[in-house]
Amino acid sequence: MKLRKNDKVIVILGKDKGKTGTILGVLPQENKVVVENINVVKRHTKPSKKLPRGGILDVTKPIDVSKIMVIDPASGKPARIGYEIKADGTKERIFKVSANHEKHARKAEKPASSAKKSEAKAKSADAPKAGKK
Repeated sequence: MKLRKNDKVIVILGKDKGKTGTILGVLPQENKVVVENINVVKRHTKPSKKLPRGGILDVTKPIDVSKIMVIDPASGKPARIGYEIKADGTKERIFKVSANHEKHARKAEKPASSAKKSEAKAKSADAPKAGKK
């Protein structure tokens, strides 16, 4: 999932269409995100030890990722997100509207290095093990 916590987003479909908010949480297995003040529903709760009075609470529910778009910080327009791997191995997040770059902290793994690792594992498996006879 290309969305992250604290991204500013705009809703493009549904009852909250046109509203903007900040992502509070990401649920990649469900392909949903929780956005501040978007998809707020009323929950009727019985009295309990946590809430002795009970009552009607406003709860923010997750919204499907297909219904939102990220707002590009540079232009302020809704944008799609892509990734670009630089020559030094760093991975950068790109907003497609303005080609604005946002750096990642970690380096991307190159395909050549993963092939070398698998070869090394295969060699170590073929070599006789020292120890009990």
